[in-house]
Amino acid sequence: MVRGYARVSSKGQEKYGNGLETQTAELKAAGAEKIYTDAYTGAKCSRPNFDKLLSELEPNDTLMVTKLDRFARSITQGNEIITQLIDKGVKVHILNMGVLDSSPTNSLLRNIMLAFSEFERQLILDRTSSGKVYARENNPNYKEGRPKVYSEEQINLAMSLLGTHSYRQVEKMTGISKSTLLRARRTQKL
Repeated sequence: MVRGYARVSSKGQEKYGNGLETQTAELKAAGAEKIYTDAYTGAKCSRPNFDKLLSELEPNDTLMVTKLDRFARSITQGNEIITQLIDKGVKVHILNMGVLDSSPTNSLLRNIMLAFSEFERQLILDRTSSGKVYARENNPNYKEGRPKVYSEEQINLAMSLLGTHSYRQVEKMTGISKSTLLRARRTQKL
């Protein structure tokens, strides 16, 4: 069986032509019979659907991805996964490289491509870190992390409503989820 795998690190990748829909379409066009997808960073070894895919692969199956960096973002991790698959009798087909095997030439090419992938990831991390430092230095209102969805006034109103209403009722009245209300209550108690 030919099993495809598509991965994105973030939802924003779709606009750059590397999103799940684009990868899935390429995999289907190349003959993938079943496709697994994840929205996780390649730096994480454990990804739910990738782990499921690896457990379902059998000898003579083919694992297909659009690019080598969909597997992993490090030389060590990528080589380990690919070597285990080849040793198990699974064909590894990278659409922009071809079918990988254990030959010295193929191993060299794989290492070079994985090194570029690791290098690219490090550049992204460095640029992100530099951008945060710049933002902290030049914007006194800069706060790292996601922006707050609800204002302090909205949260305070919801907290006051909890005095006479249930979480479910307050959620219906304000649109603020129970988990957000619980988190706000814990924060206020601190």
